[in-house]
Amino acid sequence: MATPVTSKIENPRVTSPAPWLTARKEFLKKEKEFTRMRDELSRQRRELPWERVEKKYMFDAPDRKEAFADLFEGRNQLITYHFMFGPDWAEGCHGCSFLADHFDGSVPHLKARDVTLVAVSRAPLAQIEAFKKRMGWNFKWVSSYGTDFNYDYHVSFTKEEQANGEVNYNYVSQKFPSEEGPGASVFYKDATGNIFHTYSTYGRGLDSFIGAYNFLDIAPKGRDEDGLPQPMAWLRHHDKYEKSEKVQAEKISIEATSSADTCCSDESH
Repeated sequence: MATPVTSKIENPRVTSPAPWLTARKEFLKKEKEFTRMRDELSRQRRELPWERVEKKYMFDAPDRKEAFADLFEGRNQLITYHFMFGPDWAEGCHGCSFLADHFDGSVPHLKARDVTLVAVSRAPLAQIEAFKKRMGWNFKWVSSYGTDFNYDYHVSFTKEEQANGEVNYNYVSQKFPSEEGPGASVFYKDATGNIFHTYSTYGRGLDSFIGAYNFLDIAPKGRDEDGLPQPMAWLRHHDKYEKSEKVQAEKISIEATSSADTCCSDESH
């Protein structure tokens, strides 16, 4: 039996303008409280301790080999998005691609605030470049193939870890259905060239990067994912949607629920 992709809104509460405005103003108080709490959380995040990065990582970039320090491109702050794309995969994770669809528009604004954004995957550079071209992206994307980078930041897992049944992901030991996981790590490079790891986030911690989800959250049906086998089961690479711009229920395939497509569907933060 096909799983419904979208639900229907049953018996919405309809009212006249005056009580609508009263209810909206009451809810605005909660929204403002949430905004203040988010600002405070961001302030506390910036006060977390840093750890020095001691390893000398090397990455395959489009034009040359680049040291970790090169990824900063002369800026002090670096955000690396850990894009799920394993060495043997035919294409990148559709969930990570959902996030990456938001990157290009952000890059010039981040640069203006002393931040460089780079995607990093274990797939060899040739695979990355081919997929990047297919998707029409321009942001910088490098390969960490053959390095410890993904393992050190707990977004790639060894066969031994997987065989043991649990891996270290999102700061706990847990079962995980893939050799790769999504995440973002943040770094700072000081004037003397020292590099520090300041923050990493995984799973639902990546929600705030997804502008499309923020739009859906204010729509009447929200994300509308409750009846799906996993939250992102409706999602496709942007070049795979039907021309009608709707995903038909019968089109949900094994691919949509495979272990390679668990990006950001982890319910824990």
